[in-house]
Amino acid sequence: MEPAALTRSSSSSSLTRFPYRRGLATLRLPRVNSFSILPPKTPLPLRISASLSLPRQSIRPRAVEDHHHDHHHDSEQDHHNNHHHHHHHGCCSVELKAESKPQKALFGFAKAIGWVRLANFLREHLHLCCSSAALFIAAAACPYFAPKPHVKSLQNAFMIVGFPLVGVSASLDALMDIAGGKVNIHVLMALAAFASVFMGNALEGGLLLAMFNLAHIAEEFFTSRSMVDVKELKESNPDSALLIEVKNGNVPNISDLSYKSVPVHSVEVGSYILVGTGEIVPVDCEVYQGSATITIEHLTGEVKPLEAKAGDRVPGGARNLDGRMIVKATKAWNESTLNRIVQLTEEAHSNKPKLQRWLDEFGENYSKVVVVLSLAIAFLGPFLFKWPFLSTTACRGSVYRALGLMVAASPCALAVAPLAYATAISSCAKKGILLKGAQVLDALASCHTVAFDKTGTLTTGGLTCKAIEPIYGHHGGNNQSVITCCVPNCEKEALAVAAAMEKGTTHPIGRAVVDHSVGKDLPSIFVESFEYFPGRGLTATVNGVESISEESRLRKASLGSIEFITSLFKSEDESKQIKDAVNASLYGKDFVHAALSVDHKVTLIHLEDQPRPGVAGVIAELKSWAQLRVMMLTGDHDSSAWRVANAVGISEVYCNLKPEDKLNHVKNIARDAGGGLIMVGEGINDAPALAAATVGIVLAQRASATAIAVADILLLRDNITGVPFCVAKSRQTTSLVKQNVALALTSIFLAALPSVLGFLPLWLTVLLHEGGTLLVCLNSVRGLNDPSWSWKQDIAHLINKLSSRESTSSNNSLSSVETAH
Repeated sequence: MEPAALTRSSSSSSLTRFPYRRGLATLRLPRVNSFSILPPKTPLPLRISASLSLPRQSIRPRAVEDHHHDHHHDSEQDHHNNHHHHHHHGCCSVELKAESKPQKALFGFAKAIGWVRLANFLREHLHLCCSSAALFIAAAACPYFAPKPHVKSLQNAFMIVGFPLVGVSASLDALMDIAGGKVNIHVLMALAAFASVFMGNALEGGLLLAMFNLAHIAEEFFTSRSMVDVKELKESNPDSALLIEVKNGNVPNISDLSYKSVPVHSVEVGSYILVGTGEIVPVDCEVYQGSATITIEHLTGEVKPLEAKAGDRVPGGARNLDGRMIVKATKAWNESTLNRIVQLTEEAHSNKPKLQRWLDEFGENYSKVVVVLSLAIAFLGPFLFKWPFLSTTACRGSVYRALGLMVAASPCALAVAPLAYATAISSCAKKGILLKGAQVLDALASCHTVAFDKTGTLTTGGLTCKAIEPIYGHHGGNNQSVITCCVPNCEKEALAVAAAMEKGTTHPIGRAVVDHSVGKDLPSIFVESFEYFPGRGLTATVNGVESISEESRLRKASLGSIEFITSLFKSEDESKQIKDAVNASLYGKDFVHAALSVDHKVTLIHLEDQPRPGVAGVIAELKSWAQLRVMMLTGDHDSSAWRVANAVGISEVYCNLKPEDKLNHVKNIARDAGGGLIMVGEGINDAPALAAATVGIVLAQRASATAIAVADILLLRDNITGVPFCVAKSRQTTSLVKQNVALALTSIFLAALPSVLGFLPLWLTVLLHEGGTLLVCLNSVRGLNDPSWSWKQDIAHLINKLSSRESTSSNNSLSSVETAH
């Protein structure tokens, strides 16, 4: 059987890029807020930090050579072989690759005259952006507070100081975009602002740029709250490990060690590593010597510290709170838990949901329509509506109205509508649930049926071996203890063979057999060859089996389900006799059964399993609140399956299923019932069904690597309550996304129509436009809250919360009175 392993194994011309912080993972969230005249050649990267801070180093706009490399530099020096152009707005920035000749020429000119250096300096300091906004507000307030003779001079002074603080970088950004053939929201804002200056309204143009920058700063703050911060995880990755030097194959005692520091990436499987107090476990490992108190809260959300002692498995990234231990590496770094979690989290953000893919396609056509409408208003307005071409004191001109339309109709709010997916991924990650892409949430919300595997999923998976019973081919039959057939006896021989075949397995039955063999005086069995049949059993050639009549020799052994063992017998009569012997077993039919055949001598292994704590409540919640059809798909026989099903409240059970049978059931049910199907499992025999299901969910702590590789959702805490949480979260997310789209379209309409009709100045148009974007961000942040099934449930929870508070306060009052007396 397969060893357990927690392994898995836009083009947009304007992207909001948040402050660069060393070691932070690249999380992609394309924004469709640009009007592309010439489509960019390559997608633009986005790096998001989950905390609001400004970069301390200067991020300079740089021209990109044709042979650029796809990586980032932390140094403040210019790297001529990989130059990038960064736009910053306050603490927001946009990274563009200056690939065109006009961009390179413009950049060279700007660098030569010091424009680039000055723009960088102004971008890096948030207080300068805030100061410019304060200056423009003060200029606008001058007519109401300053003496009339000095109003104009004060306004001019404020604007002369304030405009360069935002205008220098804005003009460079806009020109670089135009040189690259792109007209995005930054270009539109700059054009509107400078057009206002040339039309004699510098105050309005300055307010426009200042508010735009401040709105993007606020947008970043709310966006950053919604993103998973993998920086902490990456910081949990030590650069080195203390490798213990092993001499003559003997590991020294923990009190007398010789070790050296090596890069963590060079640690090989089987190496021995020293982990002291306060240190981080570098790779997945098993405790060899010593003990320690560790925490894995940052990996799975499990708050309670854990005790790690000899023989326990510890995931890479675990923090040693107290103690000293020698651990043996079970996985290399690239396959360790911490690295896989980071990879899966990054993949989840990079995989676009359906809405985001639609917005990418919609954005190009939408942009063209808005540009055409704006040009039509600018040039046809004077003829159709008698507007002046340029603004006058009596009427706003058609050019001014066209600029207002382009600013108002820019799809910034639509572009951040998918932000709700990012908040959902964060919310799930905090509870130890990893989603392999935001599109999983869409698929999960469409499902109407959920199917559970039994062993290890609905049950604890901690099977215990209750009895070993020779039933066929042994001297003396199946109803008496036989001691003359095998050496030392048939039960011990069967246990020794089964334990040798199942050594290193992750399957619950195999683990139970191996655990049952520990501490028992059993003969030594060696496995010479091995063949595995997923979901059925395994065969092997074993050596070391003796009998009364002959010495040890190579023998053929098979271990698996009753059906698998009987299928290996060529005679139908023999198969029937074995099945009859199973039915006549002294231990009844309620146990989980596995059968072992050694040279056609069959032994029945009886195992017992119990439902997971709380699983009945999970099934009830999925039925009553989620309105899902719930079923069980299991390879166990009907009596064992129905025993568990009745205990947890499942009324639809399919038994005796091979992996291909589970696969067919999943396909047929999804086709016949309509809607999608969720498959929940953890074994390698569940992998085909998990892959075929609309959404596959695995309990990752004990799941096989194959099951993890094909699943869509990993429950790191090994807690089945994560299933209804995921379903509720998916429905909450789709609802939030729909609300976001409605808010975005409404804000565009409310800003665009009054602007075209001449009712709104440009600065107020910008305020409405950015206000809609902020509303969408705020609404998306609601996805960080735990989901509920309905508003009725919300009200019920609120009433219960208030009732509990009242009862608590009443008890406190009574206690105070009693204390006083």
